Amino acid sequence: MKKTVSLKENHLFRRTYSRGKTAADSRLALYVRGNGQRENRLGLTVSTKVGHAVVRNRVRRRLREIYRLHEEQVLGGRDVVVVARVRAASSDYRQLERSFLRLADKLELLKKESSR
Repeated sequence: MKKTVSLKENHLFRRTYSRGKTAADSRLALYVRGNGQRENRLGLTVSTKVGHAVVRNRVRRRLREIYRLHEEQVLGGRDVVVVARVRAASSDYRQLERSFLRLADKLELLKKESSR
């Protein structure tokens, strides 16, 4: 991740949940909030409801890779929290990617020239 760092502190997650913009579908929920910095911060949340550790880690890896591949399209200075829902465990990579891009476009997270 070139211009993105991990979002790790609980109060930053809570602030993004409470004050950020939200979009959701059956696979993912996306929360976005400006952070007043130049870089983005990415947080991933995968509950134990999604599955056991292997399944949760697979979903996490897929979401991290989806973000990494589309990082250049994402506007800077944002806190982005991606919450995986139960259906994410049975979804393949392309479905998760489509879901992420649709939600990011809905929240105007993507640059204009690259949004779909």
